[in-house]
Amino acid sequence: MSDSAATTALIDPFGRRIDYLRVSVTDRCDLRCTYCLPKGFKGFEEPAHWLRHAEMLRLVGLFVRLGVGKVRLTGGEPLLRRGVADLATGIAALPGLVDLSMSTNGTQLAALAAPLKAAGVHRLNVSLDTLDRGCFARITGADRLDAVLAGLSAAKAVGLAPIKLNMVVQGDVNEHDVERMVAFSLAQGFVLRLIETMPMGDTGRSARPVDVSRLGARLAAEHGLLPAIASHGAGPARYWADADGRFALGVITPLSQHFCAACNRVRLTVDGTLHLCLGQEDRVPLGAMLRDGASDDALIDAIRAGIAAKPERHDFNAQPGKIVRFMAQTGG
Repeated sequence: MSDSAATTALIDPFGRRIDYLRVSVTDRCDLRCTYCLPKGFKGFEEPAHWLRHAEMLRLVGLFVRLGVGKVRLTGGEPLLRRGVADLATGIAALPGLVDLSMSTNGTQLAALAAPLKAAGVHRLNVSLDTLDRGCFARITGADRLDAVLAGLSAAKAVGLAPIKLNMVVQGDVNEHDVERMVAFSLAQGFVLRLIETMPMGDTGRSARPVDVSRLGARLAAEHGLLPAIASHGAGPARYWADADGRFALGVITPLSQHFCAACNRVRLTVDGTLHLCLGQEDRVPLGAMLRDGASDDALIDAIRAGIAAKPERHDFNAQPGKIVRFMAQTGG
């Protein structure tokens, strides 16, 4: 790290360097995944409170000035936000940014994969919990599997890579389809990540949990995969890979084997609220400050104060009912 980078870097009280920002460009989604949003949910942020693209770009630019090199656009479903490719273009051009990625459900990806690639998005995480049409409809509330598969084909065709499939594994729901997801990912050259459900709101506490660490280890043994030393991104997954690098399998275990000690990220919601931890209520109202006329220096001071108060870890295990907001309200 250079002297200038060391001076500007965001270091929390536990010595963790915060260099990863996840930005929710909308809390709306065209699916209603059972673990994310309850059926009939109406508590979305008012559009008048959404940060405009220029406001969002200003805040992201301040984080990049402070040493954040990795930004991920999330939602809700980010591709529902009009002009999101233009926003991506602006973020990708920020001096000091090294990686711009996006998380999406893939339903709009067939039309937008090429514009995203041109805008400077490097890679994608696509939520896909099953290849079973009926199971997909039960989980998401919509028969949109074909749209997601078409989006994945388009993303692969334009050269977005790596493409990671995020599969939230739920007992008695989609656990039966894990083997098929492995075969599909292997054939397509996608990275498959098996994810534990998180107790975000009532929806996140309703499914029977699955030990994805044990599941991942079994699948790795069956397919001849070895623990991967090389990083597959800025996130918390643990990986296995084959010898020639054609396929990687990851697990994300926020509860059974939490990764708080290595946490390197914070989240910015669509209204500009900075959330310091998914499992705590600590937040900084950067959007409100910006709209009240705060200077860049004042916003930077608020960001630094927030990082100085970042919690050591979540309390999901000890207090599973503590967080009542849903995942889509915070950003994926």
